[in-house]
Amino acid sequence: MRIDLHAHSRVSDGTQSPSELVRAAKAAGLDVLGLTDHDTTLGWAQAQATAMEVGLTLVRGVEVSTRHLGRSVHLLAYLPDPTFEPLLEQFDRILRGRGSRVPAIVERLQGHGIDISVADVQRAARGTAATGRPHVADAMVSLGHVKDRTEAFRRFLNPGMPGYVDRYAASLVEVLRIVASAGGVSVIAHPWGRHGSVAMPESSLAELAGLGLAGIEVDHQDHSPADRETLRAIAHNLDLLVTGSSDHHGAGKIDHELGCNTTDPDEYHRLLALASAAAARSGRRTPEVTGAMSP
Repeated sequence: MRIDLHAHSRVSDGTQSPSELVRAAKAAGLDVLGLTDHDTTLGWAQAQATAMEVGLTLVRGVEVSTRHLGRSVHLLAYLPDPTFEPLLEQFDRILRGRGSRVPAIVERLQGHGIDISVADVQRAARGTAATGRPHVADAMVSLGHVKDRTEAFRRFLNPGMPGYVDRYAASLVEVLRIVASAGGVSVIAHPWGRHGSVAMPESSLAELAGLGLAGIEVDHQDHSPADRETLRAIAHNLDLLVTGSSDHHGAGKIDHELGCNTTDPDEYHRLLALASAAAARSGRRTPEVTGAMSP
């Protein structure tokens, strides 16, 4: 059984529609795919319909933009009730922050001699709900300013670079509470990928586990073999789930092909059991996992 629990469609910052993503996952030999677009569930219905058609199990999730102790943390929320009002309020606030950030980024780039407009970014975004830096990068590629997204981020869009602008991100602790109340399961995405181990040591993960964190994404392209070994040991010490994922963005992210990292089937079934228990505690109507690899 091949399980990839973290992938993005064009609804956020991937380059494939939800349907195209599911078909690509099936072609890549995956049995289970987690759709985790940034701060939106708008791709769920299309992805689920295609998953049923092609015989793939879809786990519906969201990658929520949060902040903890002054640093950005991405939280994978699996199988929450998508109609839960506090969750929707956070998504709305985050997406409004993304949208207002784009004109500020464009203005900074223009100030550094880059010929780009908000309209260029909107064309690159193609109507996504979660417009952001990846779409600015795509516009820069299409205009010939950079070769690819990686170069755009490295030279212009990462923190400290000429086009970087901060934005609103929800409190990680608050989102952990909200996801639990929505009947979902929380897993921190690539915890050591951006800031290294200093940002999320075992003591911090232990504290978050006490606040509702269920797991950590250990097997990820941004983690070295040594990081993975250490994170796996931490997860064992704290009785946290261990997941593995591609963090696939289609053509928008190099070296993140579907299935390049996978989740152990035992951990997958453990996640589903935790989701079932969370749904029962919350009393919410949460998404079902249907398909050959469902419970």
